[in-house]
Amino acid sequence: MTVKAVCVLQGDSVKGTLYFEQPDEAHPVKVTGEVSGLKQGLHGFHVHEFGDNTNGCTSAGAHFNPLRKDHGGPESVVRHVGDLGNVEADSSGVAKVEITDKIIQLQGPHSVIGRTLVVHADPDDLGKGGHELSKTTGNAGARLACGVIGITKLD
Repeated sequence: MTVKAVCVLQGDSVKGTLYFEQPDEAHPVKVTGEVSGLKQGLHGFHVHEFGDNTNGCTSAGAHFNPLRKDHGGPESVVRHVGDLGNVEADSSGVAKVEITDKIIQLQGPHSVIGRTLVVHADPDDLGKGGHELSKTTGNAGARLACGVIGITKLD
């Protein structure tokens, strides 16, 4: 049975709506949507461990990492479950998102439903930047906008 979820990102000037869809546990999750209000370029894009935005994006905790691995990119063998890489904003500050990921789930042990999606100020170095934060956050900088991923009505 297909599971669908939605996330509405809210920040001071950054906003967005992302849609998640997974036909079943054996198939990857498709993430589509759009984020606006960004500066042109790459921005880290991660699922964080808590669905708690009571203190803004800070209370969302660290990247969702149930397997206790180092940070990496979406194609890396070693990565957090929540490592979705970067989204790229065009000259008008809009990032069109179209990601297919085989690690996150909408059902099962790595479900991201109820967790927070965050878009960051800077590019994610995918764990390869050599900065002290590369292996934990990708050195992606401040949290510009976030929202809790919630299950949506099934068709």
